[in-house]
Amino acid sequence: MKKSVIEDEIGENHVGTSIGTPLRDDAFQLSEDDKIEKIEGHFKEIMNIIGLDLTDDSLQGTPKRVAKMFINEIFAGLNPKNKPSATLFENKYQYRQMLIEKDIRVQSTCEHHFLPIYGKAHIAYIPNGKVIGLSKLNRIVEYYSKRPQVQERLTVQIANELRRTLKIEDVAVYIDAAHMCVHARGVQHTDSSTVTAEYGGKFLNENVKREFLAGIGKY
Repeated sequence: MKKSVIEDEIGENHVGTSIGTPLRDDAFQLSEDDKIEKIEGHFKEIMNIIGLDLTDDSLQGTPKRVAKMFINEIFAGLNPKNKPSATLFENKYQYRQMLIEKDIRVQSTCEHHFLPIYGKAHIAYIPNGKVIGLSKLNRIVEYYSKRPQVQERLTVQIANELRRTLKIEDVAVYIDAAHMCVHARGVQHTDSSTVTAEYGGKFLNENVKREFLAGIGKY
């Protein structure tokens, strides 16, 4: 099968090829300012190819705005320096039950078509020796969302980060999201959404999983 056909199949079926985000070894050799400058030039060329009049007041600043948006906002999660620091606290009150943080906003970008993914993430863990600041759960979701993604990888990356940070396996992540690459192109099914989940440790027990799903209103 020719490479272009394989690439098309991967993109149309929204399949990821790795758990880690595919990055080149030299991904951070350029400064952010240099990246913005280069993206601005390339995007200006794209607009020219499309046939847009870049002398129009409304369009003149678009290449720079897009470049800054890519680097400083929607793809900021590619840069490790933007990774949120984990604030852990001693579990002095000996809380041993499930903790759920639900309805965390997901705003990401499909890596196959560079169109938005948006929805909600629900996270749970069962504390052991440490607990994590609640806002850090939201920030972990935000960090891994701010990069070109497939939803399956995003789900696993969030779960793995929680495992590493808390040094436990008892973690659950559930994401329900809409993909504009499905809504606005291709099949154009505007009512569909995608659900992914990752369970570890005690959450592999059906009763514990059921408690989590009931807690987020999915059971």
